[in-house]
Amino acid sequence: MTAVGVAAEVAAAFHREWGSVVATLIRMTGDWDLAEECAQDAFAAALERWPRDGVPRRPGAWLTTTARNRALDRLRRTATEAAKLQEVAMLACPEEPTGWPDERLRLIFTCCHPALPMEARVAFTLRTLAGLTTGEIARAFLVPEPTMAKRLVRAKQKIRNAAIPYRVPPDHLLPERVPSVLAVLYLLFNEGYAASAGADLVRSALCAEAIRLARWLVGMMPDEPEAAGLLALMLLHDARRATRVDPAGDLVTLAEQDRSRWDRALIEEDVALLEPALRRGRPGGYQIQAAIAACHATARTAAETDWAEIAALYGRLRRYVPSPVVELNRAVAVAEADGPAAGLVLVEELSGALHGYHLLPATRADLLRRLGRTDEAEAAYAQALALAPTEAERRFLAGWLRRLGGSRTSRASS
Repeated sequence: MTAVGVAAEVAAAFHREWGSVVATLIRMTGDWDLAEECAQDAFAAALERWPRDGVPRRPGAWLTTTARNRALDRLRRTATEAAKLQEVAMLACPEEPTGWPDERLRLIFTCCHPALPMEARVAFTLRTLAGLTTGEIARAFLVPEPTMAKRLVRAKQKIRNAAIPYRVPPDHLLPERVPSVLAVLYLLFNEGYAASAGADLVRSALCAEAIRLARWLVGMMPDEPEAAGLLALMLLHDARRATRVDPAGDLVTLAEQDRSRWDRALIEEDVALLEPALRRGRPGGYQIQAAIAACHATARTAAETDWAEIAALYGRLRRYVPSPVVELNRAVAVAEADGPAAGLVLVEELSGALHGYHLLPATRADLLRRLGRTDEAEAAYAQALALAPTEAERRFLAGWLRRLGGSRTSRASS
């Protein structure tokens, strides 16, 4: 196999195995930093050895064994007291069996410890088990990357200083971890569905993994309506994933997507999943977001979209998810229902809360363009272009800038 082919195999193994390798070492050593360092060493060793020896039949087992041996060597070199020697002995022991139906989901429940603040446990789990970068997690939480890096360091320190055990809680304590587990799966899906950086707008592997884990969670907790709501939300979005970009990789807006290519069977299945959850009378943010997605997915044409209902649902959602991003989405719905001027008033109120978020000037630009305020729209598109994190979004915004520039030239010549 060529070096390029091996690199691709290692990258694929990273996405599949990173969380499992790190979790295994954390459970055996109790040292989060050591676990991550030795996991990184194992992947570096794979890049060095696999071109010579071939890709192993079970890459995950090879990586885990290599990382474990590296950790064993490190601990042996620093074992100067009885506690460290005991850790070495633990490292040589096989993993305990688990009755969980899915190993990755078990690890997420383990990582989402209630001793950590909600945001910290979600961010920490995304970094440790999902393999998202600090920058990707920072963009998901709308904070600067250095800020998120400090939060992750503090989370590790709290785990270490408080001697928080790395183990799955008993069944009766699982419900208290469900909200943070749902948040992990939601943000994992979001990073796949609308990547925060890079060449591709959609990262299909992340979407598929988040959906797979959500299916397991619904199977484990069939009476949890928010789990069903989250799964329905993911699947409703996934039903139209193939139409979000064209063959050239350029972004296609919701209004312009070819709805005949949406997976109607999947949409019907998702609506059937959502309705019983809503009937339980325990509404939550994921159920409401799924209801919004259902409004879009069940409209046969863009013109048939019930924007007044969507705006009302966003009004309910902000009581459960008080977020400026929710307010921005509500402003878009109000603009569609009541006109761009009404939406623009709401958008302007968010300038402070969403400073640096590219979709704020992008939305403002669209509304200004529809109001005929071309010069202001052009400036807003330029601002959004400077902030846009993916190439697909940058091409989309640059296209509107060219069109507005051409329109201005045409007006001047006439």
